[in-house]
Amino acid sequence: ANREQELVNGNIDYYVGTYSITDARKEQIDFAGPYFITGQGLLVAKDNSDINGPDDLAGKIVCSVTGSTPLQRIRDEYSPGDTVEYDTYSQCIEQLLAGSVDAITTDEAILAGYVAERPDELKIAGEPFSEERYGVGLAKGDTALKDHINALFTDGGDIWQALFDEHLAPSGISGEQPAVD
Repeated sequence: ANREQELVNGNIDYYVGTYSITDARKEQIDFAGPYFITGQGLLVAKDNSDINGPDDLAGKIVCSVTGSTPLQRIRDEYSPGDTVEYDTYSQCIEQLLAGSVDAITTDEAILAGYVAERPDELKIAGEPFSEERYGVGLAKGDTALKDHINALFTDGGDIWQALFDEHLAPSGISGEQPAVD
């Protein structure tokens, strides 16, 4: 919750980890990248044929982590039957597998990791319905570090593809390395 402030205060040099590049954040900090582009998605039980996208959530219970923007988007833009929040996605996974919730929502890249771990129990329902550009958060004006990280992204296409193929492709999603900004 304090990523931007930690960068501004100089307590950390950079932050990596499902960190979406947004205009509001760019007012306080800079970003290298993007290194990945994903979007909000839905995770359901493998045998669920009722949910194929966010328009299918009427009467359904949707889970996400407490205070998440994906859960707020579901509440604001779609009509779920109900929503529940937990501290971690793994708690949502437990509830989904127990049949207590119908779907989990967050960035598809995160959901793909859970599918890759449990391909016989979970699947991604439909296509992403937003765009999230992940970047590396940096202190405002740190152009040397930004240029260095962007060069690593530019020169590391084979590494990027190998990591994607190993960790995310098993879930059935596709992706390609984005050009850096």
